[in-house]
Amino acid sequence: MSSSQTYHPFHAVLLREWHRMTSRRLYFGVCIVLPLFILFFMATIFGNGQMENIPIGIIDQDNTASSRAIVRNISAVPTFKVTQHFVNEAAARKAVQKKEIYGYLSIPPQFEQDAITGKNATLSYYYHYALMSVGGELMAAFETSLAPVSLSPIVMQAVALGVDQEQITTFLLPVQANNHPIYNPSLDYSVYLSQPFFFVLFQVLILLTTVYATGIEIKFRTADEWLAVAKGNMVTAVLGKLLPYTIIYILIGWFANYVMFGILHIPFQGSWLLMNSMTVLFIIATQALGLFLFSLFPAISLIISIVSMVGSLGATLSGVTFPVPNMFPLVRDASYLFPVRHFMEAMQMMLYGGSGFIHLWTTAVILCIFPLLAFLLLPYLKRAIESHKYEKIK
Repeated sequence: MSSSQTYHPFHAVLLREWHRMTSRRLYFGVCIVLPLFILFFMATIFGNGQMENIPIGIIDQDNTASSRAIVRNISAVPTFKVTQHFVNEAAARKAVQKKEIYGYLSIPPQFEQDAITGKNATLSYYYHYALMSVGGELMAAFETSLAPVSLSPIVMQAVALGVDQEQITTFLLPVQANNHPIYNPSLDYSVYLSQPFFFVLFQVLILLTTVYATGIEIKFRTADEWLAVAKGNMVTAVLGKLLPYTIIYILIGWFANYVMFGILHIPFQGSWLLMNSMTVLFIIATQALGLFLFSLFPAISLIISIVSMVGSLGATLSGVTFPVPNMFPLVRDASYLFPVRHFMEAMQMMLYGGSGFIHLWTTAVILCIFPLLAFLLLPYLKRAIESHKYEKIK
């Protein structure tokens, strides 16, 4: 007696999909190994949370006590690692272009003499800004470490004239700024990048798995058997097929939250129950988006490319790398079509504001709309399966 005759149609479809998953190692790798690898990668990629030992070069054409003191101060900055010394800027520029170094400091000839005599003494620093994160770190480190150097000639002259050093320092810097970064006082990259980047990559994986698990029925011409086991009910067929993946991905999503906020101790002010609930809605909404797209283009060779493009756009439009409110209006409006954009917004509200459900219910409603849209296209998907016309597409 077949499973479709023994079990309820939903249980029969569920059992059929479970047998398919356990019979091929591909499913084990995609559903468990790859997400866990992404989690491990994002949890460890930032190391201690800050960029350190970025290779830079030094051009010291002055070779005086002052220039050597500047080089020692630069070498002591944790952000820098002085790996090369150059005789001219042409050689240093070539090293930057080859990415042997990511910046260099140029100390011109007669720098010490110009600084003492009050002439226009100039220190020039260059950095590779094609890599914005590295360039930003180098720029900030150069400005911070070289700021005292710009004041030293004035201090030296004032002290020579008999002015107390503390008085001249107070005159030059009458207001001192104290920086106190909110929510991330240590400026740790992992605090605001590890968790978002994991779920951005996770949504791409969920989309691909959803369309592959559904599209493989048409590719291998087993869709008729799939519908027969479900007694012709498309809702039962889809729910029974996707439920195992939903459960696995929900457990991985919860585990990722525990790793990020429990093991890595990323500051979190919201409710664990609410965070995990939003994670469930995000996973279901992402599966629904994949099913919606597959219903529009029920050919696996075509839909894989479309979903990959959509997943990449979701990474850009999620607001992780660029604030959504500052995007071009048309692009900003398009971001609402991606579940990851709403999930990231909810997570940031919980992370940085400790927001409760009263502030997140609109996001939860929007995520619930995605499954409804997917179910509206199920009749179209059923007709596409029964027509068999997409089986011939390679």
